[in-house]
Amino acid sequence: MRSAVLLAPRKFDLIDCPIPEPGPREVLVRVAVCGVCTSELDVWDGRAGDVQFPRFPGHEVAGIVEKLGSDVKEFHPGDRVAVWVTERGFSDYVLADVNHCFRLQNVPIDQALIEPLACAVNAVELTNVSLGDDVLVVGAGYMGSLVLKLLKLQGVARLIVADIRPEVLKLASNIGATHLIDLAREDIKHTVADLTDGKGVDAVFEVTGHQAPLNFIGDIVRMHGKIAIVGYHQGEPRCIPLGQWNYKALQIVNCHFRDPKIILRGMSIGVNLMENGLLTMGDLITHRFPLGSINDAFATAERKPDGFIKSVVSML
Repeated sequence: MRSAVLLAPRKFDLIDCPIPEPGPREVLVRVAVCGVCTSELDVWDGRAGDVQFPRFPGHEVAGIVEKLGSDVKEFHPGDRVAVWVTERGFSDYVLADVNHCFRLQNVPIDQALIEPLACAVNAVELTNVSLGDDVLVVGAGYMGSLVLKLLKLQGVARLIVADIRPEVLKLASNIGATHLIDLAREDIKHTVADLTDGKGVDAVFEVTGHQAPLNFIGDIVRMHGKIAIVGYHQGEPRCIPLGQWNYKALQIVNCHFRDPKIILRGMSIGVNLMENGLLTMGDLITHRFPLGSINDAFATAERKPDGFIKSVVSML
């Protein structure tokens, strides 16, 4: 089988590997798609620091059950599944623990990026916004759009979205944002103050992973409000106005999860939402690449050309 290995920064190669045999409680999955995650970009371009090569990234996997371990009764060959793995997703086949597999019935397999959806599900649940809250999402890319879709299901009052790219703001409007803020043209502090009668939003979701929003989000959230850090903050250390955040008694919600039980619960919820037609991803996956063009998939995710939301690598 083919497997993409990162040999050095910005240098993927395809190697031939034996197809692995599943253990007693493992499933061999023929990979259909694997998403390119923003968290992998710092490794790909060499910004991650003490990273050892070679590496086999790829964890946003959906595919078809090929072979079962001797003790697996929950699935059958041919079942379509979303799976949670931590590496080697950019391969023709991947092994997954049977408890990390989720059957797909109505969800298109090429849209079943359930692991990142789980991250958004867990972020929205942990932040626990209330019915009628005014909420701001800063960053309307792939993860921001997932958060936005989930917040729509929460029944918030005003759903404000801010970004610098007009095309993603248009997408946010199509999803159901009530107000849009173009950060390249508008003063977000004044706009939010006008929308909320000077009170500020009840919660803000920071989904960019960059320093700039950290400088201003404390100004636009109300006293005792919530700041949810959803963006993956890579690279240089960040600075925050801790004195202001402290004075305003803000609740800081770290929306990153490493406990497998939390991740798997989020995936289960995500599958249920998609299976029941409450959430779709067809409008978010904008760039598809064959496995042989995996470097282009990562370069596109970094460059974010016009219209870009999400890169996926397709194996079928």
